[in-house]
Amino acid sequence: MSEVIEMLRFAVAASERDAWLEVERRVWTGFLRSVPGFLGKETWVDDEDPDAVTVVIWWESKEHWHAVTAGECAAVDREMGEWLRPCTMRSWRVVQGD
Repeated sequence: MSEVIEMLRFAVAASERDAWLEVERRVWTGFLRSVPGFLGKETWVDDEDPDAVTVVIWWESKEHWHAVTAGECAAVDREMGEWLRPCTMRSWRVVQGD
């Protein structure tokens, strides 16, 4: 098994970013910390696009990542309430690291 990186890109107006980050951190990061195989998370703001936020999540393996059910994701999304934003997602498998 190899580590997997999940990258989510959200459109969040710069004027709403701080409030969105606070809710996202409380709701999604709080949930992820309870999930086996979750290794960590970073949130990046794009200097070239102030209305974009990228969330990078490290997983122990693809199996751990995919063990999170659609129902669990939907429940956490509901907790985001008015702050729920659609995103695009990509993933990478780590093949070598130092």
